[in-house]
Amino acid sequence: MALLTPLFAFLYHLPQVYKWLLKPYYVASLLMSVAFLAVRKTPGICDHLASQREDGNSCDFDWREVEILMFLSAIVMMKNRRAMFLMTCKPPLYMGPEYIKYFSDKTMDDELNKDSRATWIVEFFANWSPECQSFASVYADLSLKYNCAGLKFGKVDIGRYGEVSKRYKVSASPLSKQLPSLVLFQGGKEVMRRPQVDKKGRAVSWSFTEENIIREFNLNELYQSSKKLSKNRYEKMSASQFPAVPEEEEPEQAGADAQGEEPESKKDK
Repeated sequence: MALLTPLFAFLYHLPQVYKWLLKPYYVASLLMSVAFLAVRKTPGICDHLASQREDGNSCDFDWREVEILMFLSAIVMMKNRRAMFLMTCKPPLYMGPEYIKYFSDKTMDDELNKDSRATWIVEFFANWSPECQSFASVYADLSLKYNCAGLKFGKVDIGRYGEVSKRYKVSASPLSKQLPSLVLFQGGKEVMRRPQVDKKGRAVSWSFTEENIIREFNLNELYQSSKKLSKNRYEKMSASQFPAVPEEEEPEQAGADAQGEEPESKKDK
């Protein structure tokens, strides 16, 4: 079972690996590696190659080439150990309910500036980040509790939209540890963000728990003020759509006027 789990995980992500390997850099590296092996092992060609083996067999790897291959293999494994871990131990994706607007590089600015009175909390995330995937359920619960017309929740994938990452200065590099990042926008402008970033561009350590987010972003106060804004807006819309109807004359007063006119008419006669 321990061997089948990585195998199934690899097969599940095989289309993504295939798409990743089709990049020109990796294609050229693969062709050069295969060419080296073919030249070294092909009879008639390898006979003309120089070798430092004691037996003089030029069609086999010498000790220097073996050391180089082992060293390069170790570097490749160290560089990709994070990707290998994600491929085999990737946390499950959150598929539950949420009140979250997903932005793209073309829609984010328009949505933030559409209503100057609305407050936005936007999560900058990347699908490959295990921290972002673990935080997805917490962020969804917050959107279910605090979402209203004046307080909205959004997400943008900066792993997919690199321009958004540069525009809002949120690094997608694993070394910066800025993922996930929560940014509070009011009137289309950034008010605060967590985690904070130091002068070197590295994130200050911060725990993405529900209690910390509620306290740091003052969600309870924001929610109450946003509800009042939504209520006032609804009352104004109702008043504009359904104007007040003018009051009709009371029948008693009309009857009294009629009785008052009868004596005058008799007196005239």
